Amino acid sequence: MFQWVSSSFAPYWRYWPFCGSPFLGEGGSIVTSVIVKNIAIVICVVFALLGIVYGKITGSIPTLSDVPPAMAEGIRTLAPVLVLFFVVAQFLAYFTWTNIGSVISVNGAQALKSLDAPHLVILLVIVLAISVLNILITSGSAMWSILAPVVIPMMMYVGLRPEASMVAFMIGDSVTNCITPLNGYFVLALGYVQQFRKGAGIGTMLSFTVPLAVGVLVVWSAFFTLWYALGIPLGPGVPVR
Repeated sequence: MFQWVSSSFAPYWRYWPFCGSPFLGEGGSIVTSVIVKNIAIVICVVFALLGIVYGKITGSIPTLSDVPPAMAEGIRTLAPVLVLFFVVAQFLAYFTWTNIGSVISVNGAQALKSLDAPHLVILLVIVLAISVLNILITSGSAMWSILAPVVIPMMMYVGLRPEASMVAFMIGDSVTNCITPLNGYFVLALGYVQQFRKGAGIGTMLSFTVPLAVGVLVVWSAFFTLWYALGIPLGPGVPVR
């Protein structure tokens, strides 16, 4: 069927770029079209129209004057993320402008070389350090954006593969999210706990989550230690050391 359509309309394809379609850019390219370049606006308009129609049908948005408050309510849930990304963006801009990442990487690598510590010990220290920092910086993407320009080059200077450093980072980033009140999901989980145990507070939540976090940290670190000691590749063509 597709071959028939292609062969039937093949003589007319050369006239398509001259039809003035908004889906085509210069030279008939779809990638450079106005629609594709401004796809965020198109998606925003489509979802806005769908939301308004849905709200009108269900009665949650009786009039158009109720649309701005509904949009403000949606943005309110994203405000903490937007603020966090704004701060991270400013930090990364100054980080790049001052080249402090390179200075820390070189000096840190020289300090690690002077200690002459085994590579596995360095990786486990990274796991522990990231798990502690994760209590204060709960966003994994934000922490990665801040620390990756320092940790990865510094580990490469001492002979560690970047893939192994990334695994250590991900282990440390995955264990302490459940014990920090700075995490939005911590508050959400506390709300669920309070439905079944009246008077439950942060201490109650920590009594549940701290043993879990410590257990996961120990198990993942032991598993990674065994993986590194056996020299099992992290993936096809990606040795762990």
